[in-house]
Amino acid sequence: MVQHNPAPSPGSVLEVTGVDKSFAGVHALRAVDFELRPGEVHALIGENGAGKSTLIKVMTGVYRPDAGQIRFAGRQRDFRNPLEAQGAGLSTIYQEVNLVPLMSVARNLYLGREPRRFGLVDVGRMNREATQALARYGVHVDVTRPLRTLGLGAQQMVALARAVQVDARVVIMDEPTSSLEPREVETLFSVIRDLRQQSIAVVYVSHRLDELYTICDRVTVMRDGAVVHTGDIHRLERLELISLMLGREMSTVRDKGSTAFDAERAGPRDDRPALRASNLTVRHRVHDVSFDIHPGEVVGLGGLLGAGRSETAKAVVGALATDSGSVEIAGSPMPHRSPAAAIRAGVVLLPEDRKVEGIIPSLSVRENISLAALPRLSRAGVVSKAKQDEIVRFFMDRLRIKASGPDQKVRDLSGGNQQKVLLARWLCLNPKVLLLDEPTRGIDVGAKAEVQALIDELAGDGLGVLLISSDLEELIEGSNRVVVLKDGRVVGELEGAAVTEQELLDTLATAPGPETTAAAATSAVGEEEQR
Repeated sequence: MVQHNPAPSPGSVLEVTGVDKSFAGVHALRAVDFELRPGEVHALIGENGAGKSTLIKVMTGVYRPDAGQIRFAGRQRDFRNPLEAQGAGLSTIYQEVNLVPLMSVARNLYLGREPRRFGLVDVGRMNREATQALARYGVHVDVTRPLRTLGLGAQQMVALARAVQVDARVVIMDEPTSSLEPREVETLFSVIRDLRQQSIAVVYVSHRLDELYTICDRVTVMRDGAVVHTGDIHRLERLELISLMLGREMSTVRDKGSTAFDAERAGPRDDRPALRASNLTVRHRVHDVSFDIHPGEVVGLGGLLGAGRSETAKAVVGALATDSGSVEIAGSPMPHRSPAAAIRAGVVLLPEDRKVEGIIPSLSVRENISLAALPRLSRAGVVSKAKQDEIVRFFMDRLRIKASGPDQKVRDLSGGNQQKVLLARWLCLNPKVLLLDEPTRGIDVGAKAEVQALIDELAGDGLGVLLISSDLEELIEGSNRVVVLKDGRVVGELEGAAVTEQELLDTLATAPGPETTAAAATSAVGEEEQR
C-alpha cells in the first residue's frame, strides 16, 4: 500500500521561471517553470527527449539558458558550471556514474575537499572517514581500491554518498536506481527519507512508476520540452500519469499500455541452436556456464546484480577472456573468440554501460550508426556516402530516433535515443544472434515499449536474442526461457508455464551458494577416495 509522505516545508528552495533553451535551432526547453520546496521529493518525468536532462543541466550550470531565470535559496543565480552549483548547495547524481574510475573509492568520495594535515592530504583519516560514510549506505568495501573495480550499483552508492556529503540543500538524482538491486534501492529510499527530515529537497528522475509513488511527494511531467503538469503525485492514477507523458488519451494508453513481449510467441523454429555456449569459465566471475539460443527465441538471463550476467555475455563475444569453455554459432565453433570475430560470425552485444562501452559521444548519429558497417559500405577503402545515408535514414525511421538530423552529435541525444542509435549500429549488420544487456535501462515508458516491440519483431524474423534485465517483469514477460544465474553459476532454467517471477525468485532463494557447492564437491571427493 502506498504511504503518503508528509507535506514539505513552505516556500521554495529552487525556482525556475520561463526558461528556454535551443540547440541548432531545435527547441529543447520551452518556457519551463519548475518549483522545488525544502524537504520535498519532487519527481521529474517524461519521455526521452522531453527535456528533463536539459533542464537539469540548465539548473546546474552545464548549459546557459537562452531566456528565463533561476532562483536558488532566495537569490537569482546564473551558475557558470556544475562546480559552482555544487558549492552553492546544488548536487547532482547522474545516471552514468560521473566519478574518476582509476582513483580510489575514498579519493572519489572526498575529491576536491580531502582532509589535510600540515598542508598534505591525510590519507589515513580520509580512508577511515570514507569507510564509515559508505557503511551508512550499506556499502562495505576496501576504500583504497580503484572505483572501477566496484560494480555499477556500488559506484552509484559512492556517487550518492558524495553528493549528500557536500552540504547540499538540493540533491538531483537522475535514474538513481537503474544499477541498483532491491536491497540497495531500499537503502537509497532510507537515505532520501533522512534527507527529507533534514529539509533537504530531492529532484527524483526515474521511469519506474512504483518508485515514484513510493518515495515522491509531487510530480512535474515534461513533454516536447515543455511542462504539461505539476501537482501531487498521489492524486494521479498511473495510467493518467502515463497518458500525460505520452500525450495520448487514457483509453489509448489502456489499449496499448502493455510493454511486454508477446507471451504467445512461437518457440524456436530450428532444432540447431543459433548459438551454443558450453562450460564457459572466467576465474572468480563465471563458473561452467552453459546455455543455447535457437533462431526466433528470446532467452532471458536472470539473476541479481553480481550474478555474472554481463560477464557471461562478454565471455560469449570474447570481450572477456575465458579460462575454459567453447562457443558454437549455427553449429560451427568459434576457436579464437574476440569481438571482431563474433561480429563476423553474426553475434553482436549491446553493452550495459552505453556511455563507456557503446556510443562515441563526439561523433554524429550517422557516424555512430554506420561505424560497424563501414567495411560493407566501402569499396577500395572509399565509403559510399549514398549507401551510408540510406542505411542511416532507414534505421532512424525504423527505430524512431529523435534527433535534429543525422549530423547531430550523439552526446546531445537523450539516453533512450542513444540506446536506439547503438541498437541501429548492430542491426545494420543483419546479425544472427543479438545479446542485449539491460536494453531498456534508463529509458522512458514509450521508448521502452518501442524497443521491446522491436526485439519481439526481430525474434519473429528468426533472430536469436539473449535478454539481460534487472526488471523482473520485463525479463519474465519477454522471454521464451530463462536461464538463472547465481554467483556466476547456472542454478536453474525456467521454461513454459514455469517462467514466472515467483519461480525465478524461488530458484534464487533455494539455490546453494558457492560455499555450499564447494563443500558438497569436497565431500563427494572424500567419499570417492574412501571407496
